[in-house]
Amino acid sequence: MTVTALFLLVFCISGEQSQHEKADNCSLRAENDRIRGENIAMKEAVRRLACRHCGLNNGSANPYFDEQRLRMENARLKEEVDRVSNLTSKYLGRPIAHQHHLLLPKSVPQGGGAPPSFDPSPSIPYSLRQISDSDKPMLMDMASYAMDEVIQLLQLGEPLWVKSGSNGAEVLELQAYQRKFPKPHQPKFSGTRTEASRDSATVTMSCRMLVDAFMTPSKWMELFPTIVSNATTIDVLPSGASGSSSAGSAILMYQELQILSPAVPTRELCVLRHCRRVDSSSWAIADVSVDYLLGNYVEACARKLPSGCLISEMANGCSKITWIEHVEIEEKNPIHILFQYLVTSGAAFEARRWVSNLRRTAERNAFSISAGIANDLGGVIPTPEAKQSMMKLAQRMVKSFCATFSGSIANKWIMMPGSNDAYQVYFHKTDTPRLAGGEMVSAATSVWLPLHPERLFSFLKDEQNRNLWEVSKEEVKFQRVAHFINGSNSGNSISILNRSKSTSSLLILQESCTDASGSLLVYSPLGLPSLDMVRRGEDASSVQLIVSGFTIVPDDGFAGAVAGGGPLTSSSSPAGGVSGSLLTVGFQTVMNKTEGAEIGREAVASINLWISNTIEKIKTALLYH
Repeated sequence: MTVTALFLLVFCISGEQSQHEKADNCSLRAENDRIRGENIAMKEAVRRLACRHCGLNNGSANPYFDEQRLRMENARLKEEVDRVSNLTSKYLGRPIAHQHHLLLPKSVPQGGGAPPSFDPSPSIPYSLRQISDSDKPMLMDMASYAMDEVIQLLQLGEPLWVKSGSNGAEVLELQAYQRKFPKPHQPKFSGTRTEASRDSATVTMSCRMLVDAFMTPSKWMELFPTIVSNATTIDVLPSGASGSSSAGSAILMYQELQILSPAVPTRELCVLRHCRRVDSSSWAIADVSVDYLLGNYVEACARKLPSGCLISEMANGCSKITWIEHVEIEEKNPIHILFQYLVTSGAAFEARRWVSNLRRTAERNAFSISAGIANDLGGVIPTPEAKQSMMKLAQRMVKSFCATFSGSIANKWIMMPGSNDAYQVYFHKTDTPRLAGGEMVSAATSVWLPLHPERLFSFLKDEQNRNLWEVSKEEVKFQRVAHFINGSNSGNSISILNRSKSTSSLLILQESCTDASGSLLVYSPLGLPSLDMVRRGEDASSVQLIVSGFTIVPDDGFAGAVAGGGPLTSSSSPAGGVSGSLLTVGFQTVMNKTEGAEIGREAVASINLWISNTIEKIKTALLYH
């Protein structure tokens, strides 16, 4: 065969291969176009079902809350993507990259590989992927739909809202709710319970400040330090993302909600928060869960149905706030027996607790910026600047206590061998660079006492009683050297205490706070140089705090063996009608690093003994005399 003939043969074969490749490429493009068309049509159908303005009546269906249907559609789309991926891999030599969930646990990387690298917030215990621009209109529509429901829930009364027989609180009548807002395709799981309540109050903060705080997670945490252990922005949905100029702004948030005890894990939520101006003096905030982003990695599944609040401007810089909390809970693990009644009754995160906490925090903030120095003793805090410095230091102390002694997943609590039979003591260590040659150890336990919460709180906060419960080598008395009330309730106060006839030069900084949902007493040693810094009105952020204290939660649902101080067992049964308190004791101390990486047995025994003796001294003072 001549060279020319060979060349012509190769040319013909190449031309034929090119024709085949061209035909295959056309087929591939047609397949891609078909799938793209189906995708667009499906999105349009979903959007049309949810549309409230186009005149199409979707009946009672709400596609955004139909999780099961969305999962089925997701699986169908994934199959389509897989088919196209297999087809393109023959020609491109690689498959199309698949979309992943927005949130993936760092400890559970997909496919055995490394977790995603994008993580805009290290405080979130999940690796994040950014939301695509094409998803934002759908999410914004979901937030807007939730806002419409919340506004109706805020405006309606009976038969939707009824008074609870136990405490007179407003609770949602679920059958009336389902008739008013039917969701026939929403899946129901066995063992699911509903918490739904409403409450209102006047708070001493302006509408503008409240709206700004609610839409800024770090400020929102500061408003609710005893409830919110983590609040972080995942993404921001710009105003008008849904195509409506009146849509308002929305953010995607990760939240951890807490009861201040290591025995109760935090409640994790991923929510859309939407803000809308209702009229010239009112704003509405609406939350709704997008918890499918969290996957199945949370211990207890909490799903927030449309919830939120209405904030209305009032005279003198105050605001009226009406709060709705509506959550579905699917408990995946048993609740600690001490807290079963508190949690399952819905009291742990009811609307009243949110409103009470907000009112107390607002009063404290109003006092911190006021010019007066009321109730100060002895001129220890001589100027408004000194008062503000002291209040900031006390606020940091309370925040540190709440962050340290919650069941947050950031706290790796363990029950150490040597915990006595009566009290299950939890420990965790935190390395603190400022503590030269030492590390911080935190320990806590919770116990039920047959004491009215107000009586228990009054006893603990009174410095005259401190020697009756504090475990000390010295028999000392305590006296106030500075004190002022920072709320309408005299139990909300900040004090500096001195030990009389003591060899120690350390003072004690103490803050106490109380509201309808519970009480808190937090304290820390305070050296004289630190007090001088505060008296001069200087920034005291460098002052090292070693925080300890108590939380008190009203609880009438548990009596059992704990009332007599006996060991807590699973056979202890609730008994109503007895006024009682859930007391959590938190203790922090500095240990030598020479004891090694593990907590030494002697240290464990010493801390156990301190906590046990503290509880026994409280019982002796209040129960046995």
